[in-house]
Amino acid sequence: MKITKLTTFIVPPRWCFLKIETDEGISGWGEPVVEGRALSVAALVGELADYLVGQDPMRIEDHWTVLYRGGFYRGGAIHMSAIAGIDQALWDIKGRALNQPVHQLLGGPLRDRMRVYSWIGGDRPHDTAAAARACAERGFTAVKMNGTEEMQFVDSHAKVDAVLARVQAIRDALGPDFGIGVDFHGRVHKPMAKVLAKELEPLRPMFIEEPVLSENAEALRDIRQCCSIPIALGERLFSRWDFKHILEAGVVDIVQPDPSHAGGITETRKIAAMAEAYDVALALHCPLGPVALAANLQLDAVCYNAFIQEQSLGIHYNQGSDLLDYLRDPSVFDYRDGFVAIPGGPGLGIEVDEEKVIRMAEVGHRWRNPVWRHADGSFAEW
Repeated sequence: MKITKLTTFIVPPRWCFLKIETDEGISGWGEPVVEGRALSVAALVGELADYLVGQDPMRIEDHWTVLYRGGFYRGGAIHMSAIAGIDQALWDIKGRALNQPVHQLLGGPLRDRMRVYSWIGGDRPHDTAAAARACAERGFTAVKMNGTEEMQFVDSHAKVDAVLARVQAIRDALGPDFGIGVDFHGRVHKPMAKVLAKELEPLRPMFIEEPVLSENAEALRDIRQCCSIPIALGERLFSRWDFKHILEAGVVDIVQPDPSHAGGITETRKIAAMAEAYDVALALHCPLGPVALAANLQLDAVCYNAFIQEQSLGIHYNQGSDLLDYLRDPSVFDYRDGFVAIPGGPGLGIEVDEEKVIRMAEVGHRWRNPVWRHADGSFAEW
């Protein structure tokens, strides 16, 4: 079997799909994308295709190694996301060729379903209690919300009080056992992150996410001293080498690699295993499309330390197209009682509606994240 063609599709709301074809008529799908930089990732997939066309798609580990190491310069969001989508599609091909789901090729499942959470509140969080209640009514047992809007290095306690009020409203509405993830989204700097972490502790969040930016990970030591809330981080780390320093420092409780950013199934499995060796939990990042979610769930099936999965159904970014819209059979993601089934079909376990993908690629997108500014006019982290 030989790879004959790689085709990318830029589709709404902000996704990029990849189809890899072979001379035996077996194709695979991947989702290589950086939110807001989809065209850049697609361009790099096109460059990497020069090496892949004519190759045996079954040699996944070798292809990963060449694509990562063979260009001399390596790593970073664009490069690792391009590799990620290619890697997903190659695993999809291999599973389809062998008539097995990817998780069987990775050793077989250790779980049959995965707990998931739902996003609420939007970029600038609002009406979180009502949104969380609506999620609970749909069967979810956990939600995640942006904790705060923009925040200066040292900011007002009124903003802290607003965060506490939103989380308290969810806790009051849904009780002590409902999971609440509070995402600081890298918007908060160390001085205020310490304050927020300490003040949030009595509300018992499931975790706090990116309390500071990944490049300021040394600050997590100070934050850990302020509270016992599990700290999650990792959506902006892209390889086992990025995670190595975080794990060695012992500053996180949950890692969140994204299999559409962190080198695909091949690399993310290695990151998960590294984290397990440090007794660190895994909560894969995935505010993306159906191919990405399918790849995530194949990994969740085989990673012992996976405890909850992000997914984008109904997320505020999915304007015009939602998670299930590009699937021939949306029921493959069987949401029930706060869990989703691990797809058991061959490859990634989903059937992409290629005709719809082609139609929507004619629409395309140029999604960009907003640019925020503080009251003084200076740039604010989104």
